[in-house]
Amino acid sequence: MTMRIAVAGATGNIGARTAGALERAAHEVVRISRSLGVDLISGDGLDAALRGVDVVVDATSYEAADRDDAVAYFGTATRNLLAAEQRAGVRHHVLLSIVGIDRLEGNAHYAGKREQERLVAESPVPWTIVPFTQFHDFAATVTSWTEEDGVAPIPPLLVQPIAPADVADILAETATGTPRGRHRDVAGPEPQDLVDMARRTCDARGHTVKLVPTWSSILGPEAAGNILLPGEDARIAPTTFDEWLAGAR
Repeated sequence: MTMRIAVAGATGNIGARTAGALERAAHEVVRISRSLGVDLISGDGLDAALRGVDVVVDATSYEAADRDDAVAYFGTATRNLLAAEQRAGVRHHVLLSIVGIDRLEGNAHYAGKREQERLVAESPVPWTIVPFTQFHDFAATVTSWTEEDGVAPIPPLLVQPIAPADVADILAETATGTPRGRHRDVAGPEPQDLVDMARRTCDARGHTVKLVPTWSSILGPEAAGNILLPGEDARIAPTTFDEWLAGAR
């Protein structure tokens, strides 16, 4: 059955892929993004965008300056989106979330995501929250954040990363199913050391940088050990880090 599905954050890394996955499955996709004329913070264009929509996938992201900024952004955007969904009669809200956010109190982005999850869980709109581990490109992202004068501090995290394309496929699959509440954790096939991921990514891309393993304000020692790893009953996506790095996905 063809569905009309809105993707919030549709121009982003995961949102664009999710929209593509849904369209390949012959669904009608409504792309929601500020650059496309729909503003989740002001609400401009939101009611018109959700007219006739069956399901909303929220794949929005935000680089927060601090904890209060993150909570304010995700809170405002989520309240506006959920209120518009109620007015439009949307039957299912699917939220992209992150494994382990309830175990890391000090991280600003995670505080915003916790507020987002809270609002979704309290909403009358039926929902599914899908927590994913870090993406395969997370090491490159962290390197870009921290690199200065050819040196990049990298926290020595243990992660079990997942390919962005696999995230999109699972979000698209979830959107076309029934609301499930909190979905089990979703992760890639194997644990990785973030410093090693950064080294291999830089090598593959021909980028020369000195990587310095160290805890920092991005993620401190409270993220050590298995904090960011998925639960034992996690759903395991197929694409390995090596396959992603080789351009398979």
